[in-house]
Amino acid sequence: MRTAPRVGVFGLLGSGNLGNDGSLEAVLGYLRAEHPDAVVDALCGGPEAVTEKFGIPATRLHWYRGEYRTASRANAIAAKGLGKLVDVFRTAAWVRRHDVVIVPGMGVLEATLPLRPWGFPYSLFLLCASGRLLRTRVALVSVGAAEIGDRPTRALVRWSARLAAYRSYRDTQSRDAMRAMGVDTARDEVYPDLAFSLPAPRASTPTGTPGPVCLGVMDFHGGNDDRARAEEIHRRYLDGTIRFVRTLVEEGRPVRLLTGDQCDASVVAAILDAVDSPLVTAAEPTSLADLMNETAAADTVVAVRYHNLICALKTGTPVLALCYAAKSDALMERMGLGAYCHPAREVDADRLLEQFRDLEKQAAKLRQTLTERNRAAAEQLADQFAALTASVFPTTDHPHTPRKAR
Repeated sequence: MRTAPRVGVFGLLGSGNLGNDGSLEAVLGYLRAEHPDAVVDALCGGPEAVTEKFGIPATRLHWYRGEYRTASRANAIAAKGLGKLVDVFRTAAWVRRHDVVIVPGMGVLEATLPLRPWGFPYSLFLLCASGRLLRTRVALVSVGAAEIGDRPTRALVRWSARLAAYRSYRDTQSRDAMRAMGVDTARDEVYPDLAFSLPAPRASTPTGTPGPVCLGVMDFHGGNDDRARAEEIHRRYLDGTIRFVRTLVEEGRPVRLLTGDQCDASVVAAILDAVDSPLVTAAEPTSLADLMNETAAADTVVAVRYHNLICALKTGTPVLALCYAAKSDALMERMGLGAYCHPAREVDADRLLEQFRDLEKQAAKLRQTLTERNRAAAEQLADQFAALTASVFPTTDHPHTPRKAR
């Protein structure tokens, strides 16, 4: 008799990042459709939020509850160090209980935002090493990757990828980055981001008169290599964004501010304070579905967070990307909007407005392009899920027996 597969999902899920949770939602939809008997639980950053939102049992990723707080006192440093040791055994014990562990999307193999090696890269390495040791198949599904300069982080990410049983990437640049870091990618495929498999509302029909603009914001300070000029980057990004919003308001355009993570609230507050107008309002999205509803109602979107871009693209709404990493440029190129990218580190409000004007002039043609590209993305993701099933799900009909470490 075939037993129900035991499937774990892993990542910084339930921690306030809507893109991460959207990737989880996509994988849970796949499991419900293709493996309805699967017993699913999570090892994640926000277990209470994951259980409440998705109805699956969840375990805290780290033993030490102060993992994401800076440790300055001796006792806090000691507790964090002890937590790293305890997590070795906690992670292995959790992995051992599963047939398959899925890491759903997310930029788990990149460091395009500030990242320490002993944080998530260490946790991912523990997962993949435990999977290899205990013969649990770990699948990195449509993940993002980028070449990493910091040696400890690079080593952990490289070994995590090598130890995984299955890898696929959300763009060609990610696969190329892993190859450049020494991972054999000959059998790895590229598919669209998992969020493109989520249902989306219909975009609003343009009325012919200028309508609302959605502006996706981000608490952006650059990446790992920008720490020395993080505040300068943030100030330039914020100043350019505020100038852009102020110009739209002067033209009578309603502007709707969108976030993608809880930390983005400070940027929303700064814009609202600088541009005191009833035309500027802020949404409070709690899911990618909320974000898609917002972008579907807009004439155009300008956004920086990767999954804010996806929400606009998925709903067929023309979007201008403020790009902070190659993944955003790759996404826009893939969806036929490669001409509408602007560097988030060097925001030039005048140039941004020029690109925005051109985006609106070409809106009708771009909506048609997005319809075609979305159809292709859906087909490719159906292939992705079929490949995942064939690669990592158990096919034996005998009862599961406990594994022994090799």
